Amino acid sequence: MDRYQRQMMLPEIGEQGQQRLSQARVLVVGAGGLGSTLLPLLVGAGVGYIRLYDDDDVALHNLHRQTLFDMQDVAQPKVTSAQRALLRRNPLVRVEPLPLPLTASNVQQALHNIDLVIDAADNFAVTYQLSDACHPLGIPLISASVLGRQGYVGGFCASAPSYRAVFPRLPGSAANCNTAGVMGPAVAALGALQAQMALSVLLGLAPSPLGCLVNCDFVHWHFRQFRFDGAGEPDQPGVPFIDARLLTAEDCIVELRSREEAPVSVAAWAQRILPQQLDAWQPPVNQRIVLVCASGIRAAQAATALAQRGCTRLAILAANRP
Repeated sequence: MDRYQRQMMLPEIGEQGQQRLSQARVLVVGAGGLGSTLLPLLVGAGVGYIRLYDDDDVALHNLHRQTLFDMQDVAQPKVTSAQRALLRRNPLVRVEPLPLPLTASNVQQALHNIDLVIDAADNFAVTYQLSDACHPLGIPLISASVLGRQGYVGGFCASAPSYRAVFPRLPGSAANCNTAGVMGPAVAALGALQAQMALSVLLGLAPSPLGCLVNCDFVHWHFRQFRFDGAGEPDQPGVPFIDARLLTAEDCIVELRSREEAPVSVAAWAQRILPQQLDAWQPPVNQRIVLVCASGIRAAQAATALAQRGCTRLAILAANRP
């Protein structure tokens, strides 16, 4: 136990707490900027098992913020490169690399026998899917997002309200670090906060970070925290995200992208209806309507409009997610 001596000196951890960490099973979705910081901290603390999902390869432009990787990892799968780097730090833990995206088709499998989930994908479609899956199962979810020099981290589900209780509406734009940029230290700070929240939940420390959200503004140097323990769940279930594997021949698929943006849709029988044409469209009564766009933003806006017209069987497919 010499490896963990400094944290075991803390009375709130000790041998019993260290044993809890060694027995913990954590799902981490995303091995990018957030993951590059939080994963070494979890492994260093002795979290016994980490299941890691990410379908991306290391790219040169990742290295300024994804400090778990180096030049030798470029063009290699992030999850396997991460596994090698993490086991060099602590060979006593187990890291299971899964070079897959987190989707509606595999989220239940990903959550099997998991104690806590860390959302490090920084993708709102993934966040909603994880929250929708974790909430009924009572699995705590630690989620973070960062853009530019600002971000937030929060603890959801289990003893706390879900992500949808705090953010019932999808964001109005799909900006991310690929399109708007991000600074490495801001990402690292949010990733470190995720790790601290996760360890606090696994150790059962009080007050719990579940039901707490921290905003970090590295532009104006403002750091604000608030609790949302009393946030109510939406009266109606949110429109679910699905993937192409969950489509059926009975679905009415509405492709919201132009032919220039998406020459080929997700299914041969999809109807191409642009968002500005939706008001004039007569939706079917007895079919599930699957709304397709790149990120999910336009589909969510279309779902809101159709729900106001009485449509109840709706789903969103973010086509840029596998």
